Amino acid sequence: MAFGKKMSLSRVENPCFLLFLIIFQAIFILILYRGSNSTVYRTSFPLPPPLDYSQTEDVYTNLSLFTRAPDKANMRYCTDSSILVGPLSVTFDTLPSEETIISKNPYVQSGGRYSPPHCEARYKTAVIVPHKNHEKHLQHFLYYLHPFLQRQQINYCIYLIHQAGSGPFNRAKLLNIGVREAMKDDDWDCLLLHDVDLIPENDYNVYVCDEYFPKHLSTAIDKLYYSFPYWSFFGGVIALTPEHYMKINGFPNTFWDKDGEDDDIAERIAIAGMGIDRVPLYVGHYKMIDYGQAAKRVQNLRSPAELNTKKTWKDDGMNSLEYKLLGKKKYHLYVNITVDIGAPPVLPPEGESKGNKA
Repeated sequence: MAFGKKMSLSRVENPCFLLFLIIFQAIFILILYRGSNSTVYRTSFPLPPPLDYSQTEDVYTNLSLFTRAPDKANMRYCTDSSILVGPLSVTFDTLPSEETIISKNPYVQSGGRYSPPHCEARYKTAVIVPHKNHEKHLQHFLYYLHPFLQRQQINYCIYLIHQAGSGPFNRAKLLNIGVREAMKDDDWDCLLLHDVDLIPENDYNVYVCDEYFPKHLSTAIDKLYYSFPYWSFFGGVIALTPEHYMKINGFPNTFWDKDGEDDDIAERIAIAGMGIDRVPLYVGHYKMIDYGQAAKRVQNLRSPAELNTKKTWKDDGMNSLEYKLLGKKKYHLYVNITVDIGAPPVLPPEGESKGNKA
């Protein structure tokens, strides 16, 4: 008995055995994390160590180093960007004018289209932004996002999907429309779905898609104290390949003036057998623009919605999308798509079913 106890004690104290236990626990935790609709973050861009957000750089720093190549026909593919700095300075004290934004982004072409002037981009990303009566937000958004994307040497275009009329806002349906209209213009590698009130604070948060799974970029929002509100949170800024998007039948079209569509998408991803790539919290920093509407929005982001996705996702999405295109116009900094998305269905009075009317 004494000999057995001695052997057991020596095994626990053995450094190799302890190392094995640590590795085993790490793998177990990773499997749990993956099983909870998440995966580890993968990217072809190098991730930095944790950075000091008290030391920031201007988003336009060193963009002037990107000059037009003398022989565009023989340009090489872009390599990892040498001007990425990590934390960026983001403030909303002064509203930038359209003229200022245009002058500071000389290589942006009509329709908010950009490709690196000095190399051949490896990625093509369509940035799709649902919009209704947020003109001030839009000015800040364009001021920061154009140089942010240029720092990453991406071929991109910004699409603004504007809901016409005075009806209730339907963000999810506008995103479906944006995807359909953007795919008419180009064979995009990545669909970047972006709320207009969120501004990225770290240029290592690269706006390209993961090959295997949808990606969540806005993992740490300032109004949420740079923390994750709940484990299935998938709101704000997300990236899906066109294949991912069609596999889940896009967003639901039936979320009129209410939140919960992001939780519906997270559920669709799980139903489709995919996970979610989540950008590490220290990289996925965002600031929320606040013109008096942020408090209500933040409250809605704090907990998941109660949904019935398993019963609805096959019939409510891209395959049931209907809208009237009122206009598609190229402005200097973006493509503006104005649509009539119809009116929400008229629900029977509370307590009255369809088959039980007086």
